[in-house]
Amino acid sequence: MNVFRRGMASVASLKQAGKVVCIGRNYADHITELNSARPQQPFFFLKPTSSLLLPGAGPVIRPRGVDLHYEVELALILGKDVKDLDANDEKGALDAIENYALSIDMTARNIQNEAKKKGLPWSIAKGFDTFLPIGAPIAKAAIPDPHAIELYLTVNGEPRQADSTELMLFRIPRILSDISRVMALRKGDIVLTGTPKGVGPVVPGDVMRAGIRVAGRELDDARIEVRVEESTSDYIYAET
Repeated sequence: MNVFRRGMASVASLKQAGKVVCIGRNYADHITELNSARPQQPFFFLKPTSSLLLPGAGPVIRPRGVDLHYEVELALILGKDVKDLDANDEKGALDAIENYALSIDMTARNIQNEAKKKGLPWSIAKGFDTFLPIGAPIAKAAIPDPHAIELYLTVNGEPRQADSTELMLFRIPRILSDISRVMALRKGDIVLTGTPKGVGPVVPGDVMRAGIRVAGRELDDARIEVRVEESTSDYIYAET
């Protein structure tokens, strides 16, 4: 298999994820900007695998009636099953990761805010098709320490998010431990580790670009560039 085909196969493997688990409120400044409560332990929710948008697969689609926000995140792609991981087992946690990836957790913020206010689940806010743009898998060797990289996102060339993963409230071993004590993680599953401050809206016509820097150096495999377009469906979100 040549390099191009290996790359395509690697990207296609992202679609084999059984589930996508997302850590919420894992950066203090992001908690503040959304006026949310700081969690005492990792807080997580699910996004459907149907929300995955692979590199070059098209635009993010904004449904009508949705206030669409971006959230750049480091993703972990599991290479083995994980169950009841010890939170202090850093080696076990990192060994369970096959690859990293960059992702953008798209959120219907008005729907999420309504859900929080009314005590409803967030599934609609996070689950629309195309609501998870993800970059190509990144070899672990390219990220020696996942707690010391910079995530960034721009909209139409203007910086919106740029922070280090060293600011995570809960590090990867604790994240994988807490998830795996509730639900077994399987090979191929994807875990999003939370977003730093700077989240905000995008509208049709906007272009999001995101990336990862390691020791100030850009990782080519990590880049995401994706446009936002308006849905042509007759679906319009209405308050629950």
